[in-house]
Amino acid sequence: MSKLRVALLVLVLLVLFGLGLTLGVLLPRLAQLASRPTVYSTSTLLQQVRTLSELVTVQYVIEKVVVVEDVKWIAGLGENRVLMVAHGIVKAGMDLGQLEPGDLHLSGKKVTIKLPPSRITDSYLDEGQTRVVERTTGLLRFFDKDMEQTARQNAVEDIRRAARSGGILKDADERARTQLKHLFESMGLEVEFR
Repeated sequence: MSKLRVALLVLVLLVLFGLGLTLGVLLPRLAQLASRPTVYSTSTLLQQVRTLSELVTVQYVIEKVVVVEDVKWIAGLGENRVLMVAHGIVKAGMDLGQLEPGDLHLSGKKVTIKLPPSRITDSYLDEGQTRVVERTTGLLRFFDKDMEQTARQNAVEDIRRAARSGGILKDADERARTQLKHLFESMGLEVEFR
């Protein structure tokens, strides 16, 4: 039992010694790096902002009821109908990879930037929450399996339109500006948007 305690004590001392040695070597180097002033250039900042590439800043979640009907009363065929509750997700942001050298200018500690327009980056249905509520097939008709797919496509188009009319692009633009402002301010720069 005492040999185990001695071995454990030696191990703890070795770990502490190694930690002390590592900190003794790294801390002076980190302090030296921190004391150096950071110098930015327009091309360096442009490259850093471009690496953000597609900046998605807003996500809307929208539910829509979609009805697709195929009515054929000729010769008493009846109607086919699909009623779906679609749970959709629409994301918006901007593609910062589109920035050109003239879109970003650095003058002293002030950055002037012209952002690309916001756009919808993605829209899709959450299949876990989207459900077909009703499926009706006419008496003398076969069920049209493509109707459900058509309902899904219509739902995606509807949620995109709803998000656009709900102001998703404006929200995406405002949030992108806020995020980029925080980024530049953390670098010690003042930012102005054109």
